[in-house]
Amino acid sequence: MTEHDAQPTPDREQAAAGEPQQAVQDNGAQVSTDVTPAAAAEAAIPELVIISGMSGAGRSTAAKCLEDLGWFVVDNLPPALIPTMVELGARSQGNVARIAVVVDVRGRRFFDNLRESLADLDTRNVTRRIVFLESSDEALVRRFESVRRPHPLQGDGRIVDGIAAERELLRELRGDADLVIDTSSLNVHELRAKMDAQFAGEEEPELRATVMSFGFKYGLPVDADLVADMRFLPNPHWVPELRPFTGLNEEVAAYVFNQPGAKEFLDRYAELLRLIAAGYRREGKRYVTIAIGCTGGKHRSVAMSEKLAARLAAEGVETVVVHRDMGRE
Repeated sequence: MTEHDAQPTPDREQAAAGEPQQAVQDNGAQVSTDVTPAAAAEAAIPELVIISGMSGAGRSTAAKCLEDLGWFVVDNLPPALIPTMVELGARSQGNVARIAVVVDVRGRRFFDNLRESLADLDTRNVTRRIVFLESSDEALVRRFESVRRPHPLQGDGRIVDGIAAERELLRELRGDADLVIDTSSLNVHELRAKMDAQFAGEEEPELRATVMSFGFKYGLPVDADLVADMRFLPNPHWVPELRPFTGLNEEVAAYVFNQPGAKEFLDRYAELLRLIAAGYRREGKRYVTIAIGCTGGKHRSVAMSEKLAARLAAEGVETVVVHRDMGRE
């Protein structure tokens, strides 16, 4: 190799500087690609989901579900490294288009860095969502006792002490979550079904809604964004021929909607939800859980949830219906 051969060519200098390069066609003409490596990386920024929540609430199951759907999943990544992970994904030339990161209290030394990392992602226009797995204290205690493992934050105290400490640590993150899933009464397959319903679609809808019927006597759903009470309507439970059936039965639904105020409530609540949905879209909120309650979660709330879900679906909102307490009696 001569000394002249060792000198960098203009093309090499441009490539090293990250400047737009000239593509040489077969006829010798030069055409500017006008694409810098930085621009190419920005165009390939992967979609990001952060999975967090209570220990024992099903984070690993949720992460495994996303992995099965083709997401690149990283467990227990220190929050400070999330922007670095996204940057590496952007350099993969589209091979890593969707990244899911599990963040939990096992990395509590780094947990304070999470908010700073989220702010960094926002400045880079990264599409990111937070999924928070929630569960009741009773369910979490039962799960830890069944596997005979201590809670990561209980120290020398009891399991409930660790749960309380973790709730306080995660309180702010839960408030910022795009999707909260209460797994208290869910098995593994039901949790996977919920994750599939939210993430399996090839195209991301503007807004996804879960309409959940429930019984007040079993407690409020902790993952509800909006709650409506159907106990202002007469209870089909006190009609002997309707008592064995549920709100899915045509006779029960007809009874409910023939009551004064039922149809008016449906019309006005659907109108209110249109207003709320427009605000959620403007604020970038993609998920909403609408809880419809009655005494036992069997008749009135079920019938109203079905009708309301149909209204939302007709208006282009991707909707899932869940009857939490139907069949518990």
